[in-house]
Amino acid sequence: MNSISVNQFRDNLKTYVEQTVNEHVPIKVTRRAGDDFIIMSADDWEREQETLYILQSSNLMKQIATSMGTHDSNKGYKPTKEQLNEIISL
Repeated sequence: MNSISVNQFRDNLKTYVEQTVNEHVPIKVTRRAGDDFIIMSADDWEREQETLYILQSSNLMKQIATSMGTHDSNKGYKPTKEQLNEIISL
């Protein structure tokens, strides 16, 4: 993650916002007399929130672990060729 001063950020606001949105890399903005802050795209923030929600849900984590177990043991669901073609065509 890049780190810039609040003065650099203010002077080049549009450039840094475009960079953050297009490259999906957050930027840490540092301040002399206060807490630092992070600039990130709204899409990236929403993804982070979804990930945190899943990680905090023991039921969802158990479902993921069960699914990984059936996948690793090759006992998971296997669609037929017709079903796979239908899924891919969506």
